[in-house]
Amino acid sequence: MKKNLILFIFLFGFSRLYSQTTQPANTANQIYTFVEEIPVFQGDITAYLSKNIRYPKKARKKNIEGSVYVSFIVEKDGSVSNVKIIRSVEGGKSLDKEAVRVVSHMPKWKPGMQSGEPVRVQYTLPIRFRIE
Repeated sequence: MKKNLILFIFLFGFSRLYSQTTQPANTANQIYTFVEEIPVFQGDITAYLSKNIRYPKKARKKNIEGSVYVSFIVEKDGSVSNVKIIRSVEGGKSLDKEAVRVVSHMPKWKPGMQSGEPVRVQYTLPIRFRIE
């Protein structure tokens, strides 16, 4: 009787696990973090950032430097959305605002691909602010 109970629990648990993994997922708006082909910025991203970032006057006066980490989604069409700061520089709110502004206005990327289809991909970009 004890063997049958253990066997039943094992089979029941296995069938529940199997049924959960074989159900098709709704991937229409899924956001990926790892994909077969990562999104690619069209051109030189360093040059784009250097050309478009305007060092905030407040931060320059206070000699605030450091890296701001910006998270965003590269959409299926290559556009950038959901831009937000995930790591800031202490006292550098103006640096955060500038990083969000520049990333929000980026030209379209080559989108990430999964199974030959374009997908939404979460991307994190460090932006280094340094006074020269």
